[in-house]
Amino acid sequence: MLKSILSLMLCVVLFVASGIILSQAENDAKASVSLAAAAWNVGNKVCPVMGNPIVEDTKATYEYQGKVYNFCCEACIEEFKANPEKYIKIIEQEKNSPQPLADK
Repeated sequence: MLKSILSLMLCVVLFVASGIILSQAENDAKASVSLAAAAWNVGNKVCPVMGNPIVEDTKATYEYQGKVYNFCCEACIEEFKANPEKYIKIIEQEKNSPQPLADK
């Protein structure tokens, strides 16, 4: 009888502990999502590497220093990573230009 009670108590303790662990994992996942949501999309419409228009269905994105940049393809992200400041300047020029750079 004592073994049964101890076994039951052990099961209850393990059940409660697993609930706490799962709850913490959910909280960590929610925190990750909210951090990702905090990244601001700069909204560039032209790929800063290739100069191609950004096509929503096939675009690639990359987060750098809390900002999300848009690219025409995944390969352009690697080029961006090599010299982000160079391409950020190109994006800023696009935003300040009266017409998109792709139209020039």
